[in-house]
Amino acid sequence: MSTNPRYSNGTARRKLRMRIRARGDECGICHGLRGPIRYDQPSDPQHPLSFVLDEIHPIKHWQRYGYPSPTAAALDPSNVQAAHYICNAEKGARDSYQITGKQPRSIVTSRER
Repeated sequence: MSTNPRYSNGTARRKLRMRIRARGDECGICHGLRGPIRYDQPSDPQHPLSFVLDEIHPIKHWQRYGYPSPTAAALDPSNVQAAHYICNAEKGARDSYQITGKQPRSIVTSRER
């Protein structure tokens, strides 16, 4: 069973997440079109404007971007940005994605399917 490269070094990932969160940046995907990131809310589907850490280049494509491993891509500070939960969910594992509307689409979680 393979492990999620985002959490294979949990301490480093948590520190990176705290560093990005402390900066209070706008969403790197919609660039503020949907408003400010709600850093005070938990990151889940019920809070679509909450903070998540987004990989600019998806770790799924780590070799394409010259990383030695998926974990290296997940922990590279130049490959992560602050994002809204909804923007990150819509972007998925795509290399580029542009938000076309202000209203977030609803997110269907595995529990609701």
